[in-house]
Amino acid sequence: MSKLALSVLISLMFASTALTATAAHAADGAPKKHHLKKVKARGPVRVAAAEPGERVVKRVVMVHGRRKVVYQRLIVAAPPVPTMGDLAGLNMTHDPLDLKSNVALVLDQANSEVLFEKNSNVALPIASITKMMTGLIVVEAKQNMDEILTITDEDVDREKFSSSRLKVGTQLSRADMLHIALMSSENRASSALGRNYPGGKPAFVEAMNAKARELGMVDTHYVDSSGLSKMNVASARDLAKLAMAAYQQPILRQYSTDAKAMVETNGRPMQFGTTNHLVASPDWAIGLQKTGFINEAGRCLMMQAVIEGRSVIMVFLDSKGKQSRTADAGRMRKWLEALKPAGLGAPAAYSTGM
Repeated sequence: MSKLALSVLISLMFASTALTATAAHAADGAPKKHHLKKVKARGPVRVAAAEPGERVVKRVVMVHGRRKVVYQRLIVAAPPVPTMGDLAGLNMTHDPLDLKSNVALVLDQANSEVLFEKNSNVALPIASITKMMTGLIVVEAKQNMDEILTITDEDVDREKFSSSRLKVGTQLSRADMLHIALMSSENRASSALGRNYPGGKPAFVEAMNAKARELGMVDTHYVDSSGLSKMNVASARDLAKLAMAAYQQPILRQYSTDAKAMVETNGRPMQFGTTNHLVASPDWAIGLQKTGFINEAGRCLMMQAVIEGRSVIMVFLDSKGKQSRTADAGRMRKWLEALKPAGLGAPAAYSTGM
């Protein structure tokens, strides 16, 4: 049926073109070589019904000064996949800042005072925020940062089929692997870091979980070094503890907050950029950060920043919309700027959620 409709439309287009050309020749005094007989349509033109996931739209366009009806097929976007937070009903929790994140937590870094929280005790998938723990394990293991590591087939993502600029066979120093894992959230680099740990990936994941227990991250569990698995889970309160521990490592602060960097891949320069545009903004003073995203987790963000002279830890999990997590950070910043410094009659912290 769709082929029939297309044939009719093409025929009408040729007929319209031919009629216009004939009229133009007559106006110029050229001899008429063809005579077109007008034929009345015997009923409406039938257009094939839309397939699932499609929508047929009728439009009126002008062709050679004549009105013409055309039909276009549009792909209808599939409804968004609910996150684990949505499935748990966290999207029903409202807050005065109208945050787009299902989970939020803000701590005063100096004394761990909770300034704002929303569902902060719920363990959810954390996606690539996982890589901050990966970085902490690599740094504390004191492995040779100049050692050259090679991307292998084992590092290819066969769970989410995410893309990577690091082809199999690419060689980088451990320092560069860590740099682009934190700054650009490079999954294959994160995998290579775990694979090249003494004992391989199993030992690396075990070290990640052991470090989580050491830090008191009671709601946290890791199964990989990249965060591609939805089984990598943590609560916002746990991630705040991770952020404070990671902040003690200068290399993690530097690598995670670089806006861009050039690294040598197999002797050729390749530029990488940050996944968090706020680090390049002169309006922000960010000392540590990591973003994350998989469908089950939504958009995630963990960072340390200085606001009105106060160092704070911010965690946003399960945010909806590509820029929503950084927009939530902006809303939180305005809210914090309105607070008086600690000890000077600051308003009570906001708390809600499960």
